[in-house]
Amino acid sequence: MSAFWMSIISYFSNLDWMAFLELAGTIVGLVYLFLEYKANVWLWPAGILMSLLYVVVFFHGKFYADAGVYLYYIGANTYGLIAWLKGRQSDNGQTEELPIIHTPKSKIPMLTVAFVVVYAIIAFVLVRFTDSPVPYGDAFTTSLSIVAMYMLAKKYLEQWLLWIVINVVSTALYLWKGLYPTAILFTVYIIVAIMGYFKWRRDMLKLQNH
Repeated sequence: MSAFWMSIISYFSNLDWMAFLELAGTIVGLVYLFLEYKANVWLWPAGILMSLLYVVVFFHGKFYADAGVYLYYIGANTYGLIAWLKGRQSDNGQTEELPIIHTPKSKIPMLTVAFVVVYAIIAFVLVRFTDSPVPYGDAFTTSLSIVAMYMLAKKYLEQWLLWIVINVVSTALYLWKGLYPTAILFTVYIIVAIMGYFKWRRDMLKLQNH
């Protein structure tokens, strides 16, 4: 047997339960990412499972805000699943698939205020009441993720731009913390988020031209 396969077997045989959960979360996260890229409704059940796994992983790693936001993600994924299955009412009264659209300009002030308020609250809690090693970075990715998840549920195109920023910052934080499988996952997220933006944009323009 080659040294490569021996090292792979050795890695999996030495996994403790927390490392196993992180690896499982990484695998489910990749499935989730593919489904999001395809705008497939099954992304939401995958997101619920991934969120459950990462609540445990992040709490154990002292990323308390991230653990908290994944609790939020469980509810947000449930809301997204219902919204996508429900669709919208067309002009003739028929139910149709929720379309990809630009973020309405009227929503931008609300989303900005929500981000600032949530960031301030999370940063205060992390600094005052926890031993988080990166409270401000943790608060930033958490609060921006909350806004991005809402935008995803609404199928706003620009949610991908927020995820690009979130994933870049998160990758750096997880490398620093030593969560290497998760850092690899978020590196892939950066690439797919860029690809996803352009795919969703093409799909949106194609629908508008019909």
